[in-house]
Amino acid sequence: MAYPDTGLRAEPASFRDPANRVYHQGDAVLRVLDERAATEWRALAASDFFPALLADGKVCGTEPVETAPVPEGWAAVLRHERIPFVSHPYEWSHAMLRDAALLHLEILRTALPAGFTTKDGSAYNLQWRGAQPVFIDVGSFTPVRDGEPWAGYRQFCQTLLYPLLLGAHLGLDFQPWLRARVDGIEPDEMRRLFVGGRRLRPGVFTHVHLHDAMRRGNARASTADVRTQLRAAGYSRELALATVRGLERLVRRLDRQPPASHWIDYQRTCGYSAADRAAKESFVAGSLAAGPRTRLALDLGANDGRYARLAADHADYVVAVEQDPAVVDGLYRALRAEGERRILPLVMDLADPSPGGGWRGVERAAFADRARADAVLALAVVHHLAIGRNVPLPEVVDWLAGHGTPGARLVVEFVHPEDPMARRLLANKPDGLFPDYRRDEFERLLEARCRIEARLDLPSGTRTLYRAVVGG
Repeated sequence: MAYPDTGLRAEPASFRDPANRVYHQGDAVLRVLDERAATEWRALAASDFFPALLADGKVCGTEPVETAPVPEGWAAVLRHERIPFVSHPYEWSHAMLRDAALLHLEILRTALPAGFTTKDGSAYNLQWRGAQPVFIDVGSFTPVRDGEPWAGYRQFCQTLLYPLLLGAHLGLDFQPWLRARVDGIEPDEMRRLFVGGRRLRPGVFTHVHLHDAMRRGNARASTADVRTQLRAAGYSRELALATVRGLERLVRRLDRQPPASHWIDYQRTCGYSAADRAAKESFVAGSLAAGPRTRLALDLGANDGRYARLAADHADYVVAVEQDPAVVDGLYRALRAEGERRILPLVMDLADPSPGGGWRGVERAAFADRARADAVLALAVVHHLAIGRNVPLPEVVDWLAGHGTPGARLVVEFVHPEDPMARRLLANKPDGLFPDYRRDEFERLLEARCRIEARLDLPSGTRTLYRAVVGG
C-alpha cells in the first residue's frame, strides 16, 4: 500500500505483522505503528536494555518522528537508519549466518530479564554494516508473558539453526536450501537427514527430532492450547532464558572452517606475474580515483577482496560478490577481524544471481534490483561467464553496464583467448564454439554501451583493462 499524498512507498518485505509496517519516503526509512505497538514502543524506548543495544550498534538506529504526518489507521511513526545494502541470508557465508544467529540470541537474552521478547526469530531480521551484523526488526519487540514460549523459536531453527547444522555437521552449503524456500528448512526435512548416529550430534536430537515430534504431536492443537499446556507444566521466563543460553552455547559450537577450494589460493595460482599485479592494482586504483567519491561500488568476482579494499578507499560502501562460499567465508573472517564496516562480502553465482522471491516475487528483491552502483569492478570475470558458462558476450557486456547507474565508472578486465586461463576453459569446449570471443569484438560491444576513457595491456600481453563510463 502507498500513500501518494505523503510520498510513502511500502517496503515489499514488510507485511507479515499487522501491528507495524515499514515504508520508504525518499531516502528515509519509516516504520508506522498501530496503537498497541506504539504503546509497546514507548515502553521499549524507556527500558534500560534497548538504548544500550542502540548505542552499541547492535540494533539499527531508531528514533520517533514526532512531527511527521501519521498515515490514517496508524498511531506513531519511527525513523530507522538506512542499511547501506540489503542482502538475504542465502547470500551469506557460514560464519556470517552464525554471527547473525548469535546476535539474535544475545538480543533476546538481554531483552528477557527486562520483560521483553521478540515475536520473530527469522534470519531476515538481521542485516549488515560491512562485517558487523545488525538487528533491524524493532517492531518485533513485545512484552514477554510468563508461561508462553518464544514465538520466534521455529523461525530461528528453520532460517538460522538448521542451516548451521547442515554446514557444521554435514559439510553442506546451506545457501541453496534457504534460497529455495523463504521460510527456511522444515523440521521434518532435517529429521530425514539426521538419522542413525547423526541423531547424537550436538543440537540435533533436541532441536530437530524432538522439535519435529512436538510439532507433529501438537498439529491439531491451537496456539492457545499449547500455551495453556506450557503454563500448566510450569514453563517460566527463567526457563525461556535458559533455553536461549543453551542455544547460544550450541551455535558457538557450530563453526565450520572453510573447506579446501581452488579459489581460496587464487592470488598464488591465477598466473599473474608481479608486474601484472602491480600494473593492475595501479590501474584499478587510478580508475576509482578518477571521479568523485562513490556511494556504492560493486566488486563482481571479488575473490579474496584485494580490489574491494581498494574500492573502499574511494566509495562509501562496497559489495564484494564471489561464487565460492569458502572464499567468502575467509574474506568475511578477515574483514571481521579488521573491524571493517564498509565492505560486505556476499555468496553468489554471477551466472545465476539471486532472483526475486517470496510473496509476489518481490518480498525478497532480486540482486539486479538492489545492485545499481556508481562504480563496478569486473576483474577476471568476463571469460568465466562468456566461456565457462556459455553466456553470449553481448549479454555479458549489457549485464555489466546494467549494474551501473548513468555515468557510473566500469573497470573491466578482458582475458584474451590466448591467455592460459582462457585456454584452460576453451579446452573443455567444442572447437569453434566462441568465434566472437575476441578483444576487438569486446571493445566494440563495450563502446556501444559506454565511453571508454582508458585501457591498459598488462605486461603479460594477454589481458587488457578498461575504464569506461556507463551511458557515456
